Amino acid sequence: MKKFLTTFAVITTCTALFAGCAPKAPAVPPSTESIVSSEPAQKEPSKETLKETTSEELLPQGMIRSKLTNEYIDVSLYNQRPLAVMIPNETAAVPHYNLSQASIIYECNVEANMTRLLAIYEDYKSIDKLGNIRSLRDYYAYWAFEWDAILCHFGGPYYVDEVMAQPTTDSLNGNILSHPFFRSTDRDVPHNAYLNGTMVKAALEKQNIALIDRGLADEVHYQFASPAQPNTLTQYTSAENASFIDMSDSYPVTRCYFLYDESDGLYYRYQQLSGGIDEPHIDGATGEQLSFSNIIIESHSYHVRDQLGYLWYETISTGHDAWYITQGKLIKCTWEKTSDYGATRYYDQFGNEITLNTGKTMIMIIQDDDTFTYN
Repeated sequence: MKKFLTTFAVITTCTALFAGCAPKAPAVPPSTESIVSSEPAQKEPSKETLKETTSEELLPQGMIRSKLTNEYIDVSLYNQRPLAVMIPNETAAVPHYNLSQASIIYECNVEANMTRLLAIYEDYKSIDKLGNIRSLRDYYAYWAFEWDAILCHFGGPYYVDEVMAQPTTDSLNGNILSHPFFRSTDRDVPHNAYLNGTMVKAALEKQNIALIDRGLADEVHYQFASPAQPNTLTQYTSAENASFIDMSDSYPVTRCYFLYDESDGLYYRYQQLSGGIDEPHIDGATGEQLSFSNIIIESHSYHVRDQLGYLWYETISTGHDAWYITQGKLIKCTWEKTSDYGATRYYDQFGNEITLNTGKTMIMIIQDDDTFTYN
């Protein structure tokens, strides 16, 4: 076992409380020591893209592999711009609705050690309740830009003004628009704001926001292993066992952690929001526990901006520590992002770009003096 960064403590055995749901995870989690305008005509994928995608397999008719997950998606979605939705994560904000439908989720601290999520959706047009939704922090915008995504949020502090004023930034702001946003009556403001995905297309057309990829982001983002030959990380002698990932040192309010299920190759997410009780992170719309094929942890430089606790994270940089976790294993690597719309890329100890496995990805942004634990 190893410690990343500075802190040493003992993490006691954690026990999942199944509150009226049936999460899929080991019954007894392991214990560990702390270690550290109108929509344009639909653009079909290029012949080169189709050729590359189908070189190793015969795809089902009308399907192609997603740039975000490598899973099968309808061809019509391939060049559709995704949504990047700002989602709060405090106790009053859960359960979330249709969060399990996101292809990629970023998590990062905001003020008061609370985390917010940035959920990237590529197929949203049939989702009638998504969220809830809160205000933007500017550093999240640069992760959304990697996908040429359309930001969906309810305003934000004045620190977001500069990035929102950029001519290439597109957003749907619930503080300005009535549709496609709505408020429910079962929660108090501000925790009752949602997005109706079935109304997004009309809203984008009304705002003259392009629905189709504008060519600003990298054409190829992640490198994916073949589903028939997943990346087990066993090619690395430095790979370590990682069936339990505990983020509570970095996220002291939500205290989330993940348990690996070898039967399906997924990491299942838990949180400790309610009085320190472990709870599966359940989607209120689908009843599914959030799960991921890939977990990436990125260490970022940061500082506190003001007495209110607003934060700044360095999003464009090179050579910072990162960790890639999949198939019950972990390797240390580095991350780099060299431009606003450039992809964040991850490199192993030999300088090779890492290969992700097919499925959803959870990206955990931590501060460069924070820790996480695993075993």
